[in-house]
Amino acid sequence: MGKGRVEAFTDGVVAIIITIMVLDLKVPEGEDFSALIPQWPIFLCYVLSFINVGIYWNNLHNMFHTVQRVDGSVLWANLHLLFWLSLMPVTTAFMGENHFARVPVAVYGLDLALCAAAYAILVTALHRLHSADSAFARAVGHDFKGRASLAAYIAAIPLAFVSQWIGVAIFVLVALVWLVPDRRFARVIEK
Repeated sequence: MGKGRVEAFTDGVVAIIITIMVLDLKVPEGEDFSALIPQWPIFLCYVLSFINVGIYWNNLHNMFHTVQRVDGSVLWANLHLLFWLSLMPVTTAFMGENHFARVPVAVYGLDLALCAAAYAILVTALHRLHSADSAFARAVGHDFKGRASLAAYIAAIPLAFVSQWIGVAIFVLVALVWLVPDRRFARVIEK
């Protein structure tokens, strides 16, 4: 089974997710800079979520360049990931509208953890289809960053109840780690 439809569908869903998130941004009431102050938590949540969704899109894009074929389990694993990503607008709005309160931060962290787990499931499904010496397997390697990110998100959930800012700091730190260009796939494709 070809991978083109999976890539196209994923691109469309990610575009819709980002569109829904931006529609949650409200036009400030007022004409001076003070009108922007009440909007800062919502805007910061949007920026963080845009970056997170963008990281997944970027990683999926790069990963599927090394994939030779997909099957039904890959399709379902990809849909599973897209399901958790599709909740990002809701968890983003919940955290932003409630000004980073503890429960919304923990719920956002749960969504991030479930996205990371779903990504790991997708990688596992793709590993089953590709040999150990395939471009995909060589590029993914042991996926330390993916496993470490999942562990960080899981840790952030209870830590958000200690201080929501610890949870938010973990989310930002993981995003910053992924913003550093991941050359695993590029190195394999260039060879």
